[in-house]
Amino acid sequence: MAADPSVPTAGDPPEEGVSLHLLGGFRLLREAVPVVVPRGLQRVIALIGLRPGATRSQLAGLLWPDASEERALSSLRTALWRLRQDPCCPMTVASDTVRLGPAVRLDVDDLVGTAARVRDGDDPRTAAGALAAGRHDLLPGWYDDWVLLDRERLRQLRLHMLEQVAGHHLAAGRHGQALEAALEAMAAEPLRETPHRLVVRIHLAEGNAFEAVHAFYVYRDLLRRELRLEPSPAMSALLDDTLAPIRQASREAITDRPSPAVRRT
Repeated sequence: MAADPSVPTAGDPPEEGVSLHLLGGFRLLREAVPVVVPRGLQRVIALIGLRPGATRSQLAGLLWPDASEERALSSLRTALWRLRQDPCCPMTVASDTVRLGPAVRLDVDDLVGTAARVRDGDDPRTAAGALAAGRHDLLPGWYDDWVLLDRERLRQLRLHMLEQVAGHHLAAGRHGQALEAALEAMAAEPLRETPHRLVVRIHLAEGNAFEAVHAFYVYRDLLRRELRLEPSPAMSALLDDTLAPIRQASREAITDRPSPAVRRT
């Protein structure tokens, strides 16, 4: 591995300013300078970052699932030897476990930490990066089983975080911020009902009945078109009070409509 030769790196301390980015694609940076990493070693580094403290056997089994245990462990030893030769990606090996060195900052950890602060009820204004955190999928284009599992785990983590942020803002009467977080969650998963339900609640809290009804029917039409399903009773119930006068007027109009004349033969 080597830093991008287009940027001078002489004199930079190799143990400082190392960051590993796995969201949106693999990037290893040293003092903001991209480090060129062969694809095979990218997989090793990424897995060690996502499975801190995993044993060598666990790492080898995930990285080379089709190889024998002995061959997989041999491949891992070779990869770790190559990584230890390069100070751009410090590793810590303790007994039978391997993890990234403490100097390495991992963007996945930032997402998990932000989600934890939101979950624990911190003031959502202190989590200003919550909307942008995890906006990109984990290692897009990678299809290892361990990547697919963690990609879905982080996607669900972010969706729940955004919904919690929206709920916190709504409870505090910060409707603009609540709507922004709900729409961010909606963009991440358009068919998920929870963010649509939040949008309806936010519009109702603001007194915007038209916007609430419009948001409901947009989601209902999307759900019917894509999955041939109806919104849940819980979502429909949000608009019961708003739509009650309209439904009543429609029933009365049908009742008051004169019956068609009976044709005589």
